[in-house]
Amino acid sequence: MDQNDARIISDPYGICPSAKRCGGCSYQGVPYEDQIKNKLGEVKGFLRAEGIDPSVVTGIVPSPCRYRYRNKMEYTFGNEVKDGPTILGLHAAKSFISIVDTGECRLVPEDFNRILKATMEFVRQHGYTHYNKKLHAGLMRSLIIRRGVRTSELLINLVTSSDTKFDAEGFKDMILSLPLDNTAAGILHTINDNKADAVIADDVRILHGRPYYNDVILGLKFSVGAFSFFQTNVEAAERLYSDAISLIDGLEGKTVYDLYCGTGTMTQAMALKAKKAIGVEIVEEAVQTAVSSASSNGLKNCEFIAGDVQEVLSGIEEKPDVIMVDPPRAGIMPKALLQILSYGVPQIVYVSCNPKTLAKNLRAAQMSGYRTVSVTAYDNFSFTKHTECIALLERI
Repeated sequence: MDQNDARIISDPYGICPSAKRCGGCSYQGVPYEDQIKNKLGEVKGFLRAEGIDPSVVTGIVPSPCRYRYRNKMEYTFGNEVKDGPTILGLHAAKSFISIVDTGECRLVPEDFNRILKATMEFVRQHGYTHYNKKLHAGLMRSLIIRRGVRTSELLINLVTSSDTKFDAEGFKDMILSLPLDNTAAGILHTINDNKADAVIADDVRILHGRPYYNDVILGLKFSVGAFSFFQTNVEAAERLYSDAISLIDGLEGKTVYDLYCGTGTMTQAMALKAKKAIGVEIVEEAVQTAVSSASSNGLKNCEFIAGDVQEVLSGIEEKPDVIMVDPPRAGIMPKALLQILSYGVPQIVYVSCNPKTLAKNLRAAQMSGYRTVSVTAYDNFSFTKHTECIALLERI
């Protein structure tokens, strides 16, 4: 590792006090050199298991920021032990029920910790109970905080059931009175009476400001809604996207598909050079955000389509010259992958957040006439088990 990476080796914050109980970080206390060495070994191991020569791996790119990099955190109300007091934090390691107080987390901005502690104190003062997943009763469910790294805007979303009347006005006033480094662009109160553990909005009430925050990536402005996907580590994502796009041989005059495009970050970045960029994403709110952002950025050669990739591709008449894919952790489903490969484009750039499913998809692509030219690993989430990858595939 060269001198430019020396700043990521020191450990100024020490080990998080919740490290042994929290399920968020699996590498607390592990020297950073060992973290990325282990992650690189895992990527090679997954490829080897699928019959792909691990020599295609070019290495692992270290994180540009090791601490305070998360721009989103979803906290859950619950208790650490049965019948224990209500607390707010993250799930305990290997548990879907126990919650650990993570008010000293090193991966989030200090404002997140301040808001978490203040919210918990507000809940205690009002005597609110947490939502019991087995009894399907109780009020407090979760707290979601998002931050615009380049704009210093916060979006705070408190999720409750409708079980008990909630003092929404008091919560808003409490948040606005906090001494924060960032500005609360929006404070929301979401009602969720669904029995599932996921945040499903029955009603979203704006208590203050607006239901989105702004941020900038690759010089483009994005408005991110309460439930829209957006990269968790903006600095690392900017580098990841730039590197992925740079693998394409000349975008000028080409039509590019950006599949599983989220809020359309890469779609818009590619549209700056391409003849046309078409983004496909199953989350409708993300597509609405992408359309709005493209308009704000003055891009007229972007098209965004909401729907399942396999179904949408069947209805697009304009064929691609190159394809970019950035699927969820489950990877690309077999039928969708076959449809993508059937276009026979010279290059496919695969951005992955799960090396295991990436390896499986690369093996399937290899059997359909593509070869894996290179795989580069990225440590975008220090101290966690997660590793991102970029793979370049070329038609044989």
